[in-house]
Amino acid sequence: MEEQQQEVITRLQRAFRSRVTRPVQFRLAQLEALHRLVAESEDQIVAALHQDLGKPKFEAVLSDIEMVNNEIVFAINNLQSWLQPEYVEKNLATKLDDCFVRREPLGVVLIIGAWNYPIQVTLSPLVAAIAAGNCAILKPSEVSQATEKLLAKLIPKYLSQECYAVLCGGAEETKKLLENQFDHIFYTGSQPVARSILQAAAVHLTPVTLELGGKCPCLIYGNLDITAAAKRLAWSKFFNVGQSCVAPDYVLCTTQMRDDLLPALRDALEAFYTSEPQKSPDMGRIVTGRHWKRLIDMLKKSAGKVVIGGQSDEQERYIAPTVLVDVPEDDVLMDGEIFGPILPILTIQTLEEGIDFMNRREKPLALYVFSDESKVVQTVLEHTSSGGFCSNDGIVHMALQGLPFGGVGTSGMGSYHGRWGFETFSHRRGCMMRSWLLEPINVLRYPPYQDRSLGWLRWATTVRKKGWGSCTVM
Repeated sequence: MEEQQQEVITRLQRAFRSRVTRPVQFRLAQLEALHRLVAESEDQIVAALHQDLGKPKFEAVLSDIEMVNNEIVFAINNLQSWLQPEYVEKNLATKLDDCFVRREPLGVVLIIGAWNYPIQVTLSPLVAAIAAGNCAILKPSEVSQATEKLLAKLIPKYLSQECYAVLCGGAEETKKLLENQFDHIFYTGSQPVARSILQAAAVHLTPVTLELGGKCPCLIYGNLDITAAAKRLAWSKFFNVGQSCVAPDYVLCTTQMRDDLLPALRDALEAFYTSEPQKSPDMGRIVTGRHWKRLIDMLKKSAGKVVIGGQSDEQERYIAPTVLVDVPEDDVLMDGEIFGPILPILTIQTLEEGIDFMNRREKPLALYVFSDESKVVQTVLEHTSSGGFCSNDGIVHMALQGLPFGGVGTSGMGSYHGRWGFETFSHRRGCMMRSWLLEPINVLRYPPYQDRSLGWLRWATTVRKKGWGSCTVM
């Protein structure tokens, strides 16, 4: 395996040095090929996702297939404009020069995918890497085995084998892979693995993008449509059986709001998955027996009271949509990201208490607030920090290509989607094309130095204040 890894890396490095990935025509051709891969393989992708996660076709198409399709088309539509030089403001000393920022590819990049959305979080970064002109190695998650095998089969069939490759394997193979030098590493997954990747990248000073998880809070406060709120909360929490890094991980609300929310949640869940969700074709499954046991163990240890769901079936890796109340702040369910169909509800008395609760914890990948009161939404937005923010809904913000998707603090570093992904996989090269015309003035900078020359140079290069009086700091 180690020999195969080195052989693949060497092949891609040779291809990148040949500059084959640089022309925009090549990038567009590869993006079109990737688009065909997704379109022509849709049935296979849906089948693999169902085999790995019990994922219904509706969720597979919406979250994996269409997300990738939209990334591809958005990149194709905008690539020419992204590649244009960005001209910058000049001073008097550079008035006759061309000064601009040029986007250039980094080289051979490594993309390590996750198992919960194994098509989306593996191919969406690949779209950005191709658009930016890189060669790329994909390392799909070995946990979602059917999808891993499918990607290993499809990528060489549709994309240039000299420039793109798939390497499979588990933790040991990934560890060996990380011993090699890459020009960028893009990882989606857990915080413990991210620390290992950072340590490996540090050896080669390799830049890293980390898309991690975190306990995404949902604060429900003030006046709102409780029926609509319950539906949106239930959908975003139990989509993909809660195995989403941006799923609401816990709810904060007043006792009265909780008492109003619970019957609305029961109604929403029954409307979504019937009174027997285990038989519903729209309810997926926990990815492996190990992950199922972890969730069940958390449920058993929790001091919270189960008020909705709680049923499970180890053989089917099934856990019913479950809601708990009276959950203490130091409960096992509040210790780390749940990543399953379990929703704890904690009570607060005031908005300030809710904000303080969230700010005492690590910064999440997403933060949600449900309220019809704009002042409540704005207050939460201004007094908290998170990778992304969405009011009156959950997870949908990550589907818009114009918004950067990424974490902050322990929920990640760097971002992608749309142009943000293109920038992640690009080097912004500052360029200055100088003219010879100002050489009579340039003599001012040459020795022997004179105070009079220094005065002229300071006048020509100093950045001057402007418009400070109208500047408002939020």
